[in-house]
Amino acid sequence: MEPLSHTTVGSESLEDWRVVGSGGFGHVYKARHKDWGFDVAVKLLHDGVGCQSSTLMPNDKALCDEIRHMVKASCEFVLRVYGFYEGNTPLTKLSMQKGIVMEYMGNGSVQTLLTGLPGPLPWPLAFRLAHQVALGMNFLHSRDIMHQDLKPSNVLLNDDLNAKLADFGLSRVPTSALNSNRELTGEVGGTYKYMPPEAFGISYEPSRAFDRYSYGILLWSILTGKEPYTTASYELVALRIPQGDRPPLAEIKQSKAEGLNELVDLMKMCWNENPSTRPHFLDCLKVTEKVFSKHKKGIPDAVHEVLKTLESANSTQHPSVSLSFPPQMPEHATSYDTVDHVRFTQVSDSVSTKTMSAADKGECV
Repeated sequence: MEPLSHTTVGSESLEDWRVVGSGGFGHVYKARHKDWGFDVAVKLLHDGVGCQSSTLMPNDKALCDEIRHMVKASCEFVLRVYGFYEGNTPLTKLSMQKGIVMEYMGNGSVQTLLTGLPGPLPWPLAFRLAHQVALGMNFLHSRDIMHQDLKPSNVLLNDDLNAKLADFGLSRVPTSALNSNRELTGEVGGTYKYMPPEAFGISYEPSRAFDRYSYGILLWSILTGKEPYTTASYELVALRIPQGDRPPLAEIKQSKAEGLNELVDLMKMCWNENPSTRPHFLDCLKVTEKVFSKHKKGIPDAVHEVLKTLESANSTQHPSVSLSFPPQMPEHATSYDTVDHVRFTQVSDSVSTKTMSAADKGECV
């Protein structure tokens, strides 16, 4: 059976459940679909977000609307969504939970690379990731959709370390359920270290320029293999970023990799304090494609090198866990690679919060 984008998946269709992530909105599981024959990711919501009742809660309407938006955003560089989940799991005591069934990515995220490698990525892979993220973001913006939480842990990686954008779709679920950790998310949405200076303002209204700034900081992380502002608190970042502070460039400038200067220039344009001057992703693509084209031949060796390093580190730390399956994360994990609340915002179309009828549910799925 081919997986469909407008389907309901129940617990009876899934087996071999395993926790792979946790965040403010709920948990992410890996499970094998019995009929499809491959693994999927199941993102389930915490209590209070329409999880425990067999009758549809107001937030279920928002959830289904967001699934539609995610399906609308489906492309090669955005995580694929298979449909709506409703059922229980063998790993919890809840009788009924609701969530989203998505494509499973076996090699974690860019954050996995930042924490699992001893140094920066090989240049060919770094340049490919920069290009693939720009491709995914350009597609989203072309569909009048903003991501608003672009960061390393939201760029997932498949078996060949190709990138897909993830963690989107629940931006309209009430913030009381999602923004459970201000230190991670700030007030507007998105992890604060990747938020633009204007987003720290009280009256800020999200725009595409938010994502362009986040992309600039993400580029820095991809090129350096590091997290920005590792010891800075939310309060310090909220104070200093509007004053012009950005991650340091001295280490990057020491490299002579072909095309690197062009990417650094793009990075600085993306994190410019003036939102109107940040380049559109279509313009970013002109730079990233040119740079990546100069290093394509090095991709096979770069991917092999990184996978070998990750496998070695993984077998040392988790001898019973293969590279394809990330280790289980604790229920209240706080590492950077936890799955944060999702922030994928439709530029237009308001979402009704009325109680969802059976007919509505049928239309959704």
